[in-house]
Amino acid sequence: MSKKIGALFVVFLGSLFTAAAFNLFLIPHQLLSGGVSGLAMLTGYFTPLNISLLYFVYNIPLLIAGWFLLGKRYILLSIVSVAATTWMMTIIPVEAAAPDLLLSAVFGGVLIGIGVGISFRVGGSSGGFDILGSIITRYRDFPVGNVIVGLNGLVVLAMGYWSNNWNIALASMVSIYIAGKVLDLIHVSHVKVTLFIVSNHTDLLLEKLMPLQRGVTMIKAEGAFSHTPKDMLMTVTTRYELAELRRIIKETDPAAFVNMVETVGVMGSFRKG
Repeated sequence: MSKKIGALFVVFLGSLFTAAAFNLFLIPHQLLSGGVSGLAMLTGYFTPLNISLLYFVYNIPLLIAGWFLLGKRYILLSIVSVAATTWMMTIIPVEAAAPDLLLSAVFGGVLIGIGVGISFRVGGSSGGFDILGSIITRYRDFPVGNVIVGLNGLVVLAMGYWSNNWNIALASMVSIYIAGKVLDLIHVSHVKVTLFIVSNHTDLLLEKLMPLQRGVTMIKAEGAFSHTPKDMLMTVTTRYELAELRRIIKETDPAAFVNMVETVGVMGSFRKG
């Protein structure tokens, strides 16, 4: 229960960062955040329709698709995020926090990256193209931030074409690029780590590692000096799960020798989610 409450708190905090980025940095300068929120802004700039309401309505089809493809917990948190962001956008006044266009683009992008990133860390998203990006990365092992940047770039190009104001469009691209990079600094599930574990308590370690649903390979080894036979465990995990893995190893065998290596890529059977 405490984990669920913590996750909801993080999602609300992420929504606050995102809504603040929209209303204080992007919308006052008619910048776009890209994706579904960018589509909502683009529609709102050229029509009298409310941007926060458009943001909510545009997210509905993707939330439905995500419900079937990404799992109920993820989408439930995403629904909370979309609803909270919509609500906070109605509370936070649309007022430029910085008069400079480029500064607004930069800080708006940073806030969006933080907001979306921390939501991803607890298993949710801010809706929109985050859901589409997650669907793509579930089946193709790409950094999610890069996927979202590419998708959002199309929206910004449409903005430049229809408004004929490429200054705003290019500043929006800067904001989206920064948001994607900040997101990838926080959301690191695409980064794989290989662990080589030499322990005298192999059976006990295996008992605690197997529930993590990561494949573990046992390799027969021998100490070069002592010639003592040992079992070395090898497993590949994500940066998300690395902290949990380290905790398990320390609790089970504090004297275990562990070599952690960042993995360039993984072929074959590997659970991405």
